[in-house]
Amino acid sequence: MNLTNELAKERNRAAAERTLMAWIRTSLSLISFGFGIDRVVTALHTALGDKIDPLRLSRSLGLAFISIGTLALLSAAISHRQDLQRIDRGNFTYSSRLSLSFVVAIALFLVGVFAFIGILV
Repeated sequence: MNLTNELAKERNRAAAERTLMAWIRTSLSLISFGFGIDRVVTALHTALGDKIDPLRLSRSLGLAFISIGTLALLSAAISHRQDLQRIDRGNFTYSSRLSLSFVVAIALFLVGVFAFIGILV
């Protein structure tokens, strides 16, 4: 057992934990934002009665944020587990893989485009 290698593994494990915690915060924010959108529109509709027609877009937008947050959290947990297994095996070779951040960014971009079109129309 080489102390330098073990310390490097521990630093990598700590970095993986910090990354997972960052994804947990991001996912929780997305889920909360989606839930908040839906609750605010529902509260406005309840307070104003039939004077306004709540947009179906707001419910879809809220559900989209909740879905993205939930899927990002699941993907981050799976990725974290795979990273820990690679660290335990000592497999430190770089392997190209799809970035979770990029996937979430594209999903949020698509939600934004649909929301923009929905509000515009």
